[in-house]
Amino acid sequence: MDYYFKVFFSVSLLFVILSVSAGENDGGDDLLIRQVVNEAEPEVLSSEEDHFSHFKRKFGKVYGSHEEHHYRFSVFRANLRRAMRHQKMDPSASHGVTQFSDLTPSEFRRKHLGVNGGFKLPSDANQAPILPTQNLPDEFDWRDRGAVTPVKNQGSCGSCWSFSTTGALEGAHFLATGELVSLSEQQLVDCDHECDPEQEGSCDAGCNGGLMNSAFEYTLKTGGLMREEDYPYTGTDVGSCKLDKSKIVASVSNFSVVSINEDQIAANLVKNGPLAVAINAAYMQTYIGGVSCPYICSRRLNHGVLLVGYGSAGFAQARFKEKPYWIIKNSWGDSWGENGFYKICKGRNICGVDSLVSTVAASV
Repeated sequence: MDYYFKVFFSVSLLFVILSVSAGENDGGDDLLIRQVVNEAEPEVLSSEEDHFSHFKRKFGKVYGSHEEHHYRFSVFRANLRRAMRHQKMDPSASHGVTQFSDLTPSEFRRKHLGVNGGFKLPSDANQAPILPTQNLPDEFDWRDRGAVTPVKNQGSCGSCWSFSTTGALEGAHFLATGELVSLSEQQLVDCDHECDPEQEGSCDAGCNGGLMNSAFEYTLKTGGLMREEDYPYTGTDVGSCKLDKSKIVASVSNFSVVSINEDQIAANLVKNGPLAVAINAAYMQTYIGGVSCPYICSRRLNHGVLLVGYGSAGFAQARFKEKPYWIIKNSWGDSWGENGFYKICKGRNICGVDSLVSTVAASV
């Protein structure tokens, strides 16, 4: 039985890949790209020019010259085709035009991702202890329990790692004190230059990327983080460090790296609060909603996010059954994805989502 299932799955996957390749040569496919006009009314537009005009209106895009406009339109057209490929490779999610549709893949990586370095543990990190998993709830969401601040926006700065770090400590501080405080990413961007012990010269570097475990190490050494309102986010890394230790409100007691086992990840999430996670963001540039469960996705990690919960009933049509999923808080504003959140299916370490998961405990 297993043999025939594997043969069936392999043939189905080959059919999808061939369909994607064929679709790239069919200009009519572009007309079917999903275009979200507003929250209530989706619309299919009639041409690439219509798509681009609506995109500019929706996201307030203005270009400085005719040449720049022409170039961005060419990039936009390429991203329409890329969204179609993503839709075919990830049919349980919706893909289409987003605020990033006029960016090349390299621009997108540079401006909106930012996980750097190898993944050897800092000296103060521990391996998380194995937790019991037999009584885990079927669904769990820290947003419903008060441990998650509103979605933030990193802007055009590769500082995702700092948002993942603050989100985990915000949740841990809430569990320790009962108080939800929005913490300062800008403190990490300006002041944290902690280095990855595995790779010489790979250090937390503001808008040029960083690593959550290194940021936890910095936070542990420096004493903690200030409130966001006391050290507000600017989206740049040209300023000097303005840390005022008298205004630190949340401190790290310890941090640990969680096993790649998904039951252990869920158990740590339920017990310890939201978790800092690295992921491959290949499908996120075109993501609109639904449960992302692509047939193929690299596990090369390039984006820091926050794992806040999981669900059990995300329908994946291509897999003919309900698929459980992780709930991810992103840092691209609440107009991206599902009000700033991303759902990705559990079960196979999709896009490397289980590969680098960290939990942090806050000092009381």
